[in-house]
Amino acid sequence: MVDIHDAVARGPRRVTIADIARDLGISKAAVSYALNGQPGVAADTRQRVLDRATELGWHASSSARALSGAQTGVVGLALARPPDLLTIETFFMHFLAGVEKVLTEANMSLLLRVVGDHPDDEIHVYERWWGERRIDGVILMDERYHDPRIKAVERLGLPAVLCGGPVKTTAMPCLWTDQVGDAAVAVQHLVDLGHRRIAHVSGPKDFVHERARRRGVRRAAAAHGVEVVTVEASYTGPQAGQVTHHLLSDGSPPTAVIYGSDVMALAGLAVAAECRVQVPRDLSVLSWDDSVLTTLVHPSVTALHRDTPAYGALAAGVLLDLTQGRNRGLVQVQPSSLEVRRSTGPAPRR
Repeated sequence: MVDIHDAVARGPRRVTIADIARDLGISKAAVSYALNGQPGVAADTRQRVLDRATELGWHASSSARALSGAQTGVVGLALARPPDLLTIETFFMHFLAGVEKVLTEANMSLLLRVVGDHPDDEIHVYERWWGERRIDGVILMDERYHDPRIKAVERLGLPAVLCGGPVKTTAMPCLWTDQVGDAAVAVQHLVDLGHRRIAHVSGPKDFVHERARRRGVRRAAAAHGVEVVTVEASYTGPQAGQVTHHLLSDGSPPTAVIYGSDVMALAGLAVAAECRVQVPRDLSVLSWDDSVLTTLVHPSVTALHRDTPAYGALAAGVLLDLTQGRNRGLVQVQPSSLEVRRSTGPAPRR
């Protein structure tokens, strides 16, 4: 009998099914059946194989899994966002933490790729991953208007869950957020404080969630007879700051601003200070995203709070269910709650 431990000690060679079969004195077919959970091998033999494989540090080959059609135990996620944004945008880190928690519990892995601000490259990544059988499914983030990824993954037959929607033209499970409801909460808070001129500095309207937020703010403002102006900006601080400077320089500036993210809100605070506009005495600031950043500045920022790790965990769970044949359809994400802090106050008298 070959001593596999001696063989492994001589170098980093991967332990194979043939090694396990030779070590136990059984056929390679029996080992394969045992490792893949297939019938055709006695229970005690199966346990011997599994125990020995664990002792020797055996891992399934991804190429072998691809040839056999077995699942890879890997979930894919590509982000079409500028890499620099991820260093300051906390949402994705919290989302990924939730995804990883579920995958770790399921003994699965995450394959992550940041493709920059190039949505078409995201599709190419999925085509390559699926063609090479490196993944079992994907999580689609940042739904875009007329998003081409939906038809692309359907064409590939690639299991996917969309963090967005609901989309009427697809059977893909969607995790949708009531952005209109969140907008109503934000506007109501400002209206209750007496604000009648509100600005909404939204993120890029290419994103479906930003379009929904814009509709929600307009609808809520109209219901209260409140004036609202919406201005588009990137999620980076500098552009949000430029927009804020323009708003505050207007002859009739807003008394409150709703920003599309925490980073944008912090940029707005900085510009307000430069313009000698006091928050919240002269201007109230509200962020659509909450994070630790909103609590570390002065004044702390009122924000719509979501359990982002739970959101990531839900996305991973829905995808794992889909790979097992259970499509959960439309799943509504838990509504946001408003964390009222010191950046919002009564409207100034002008």
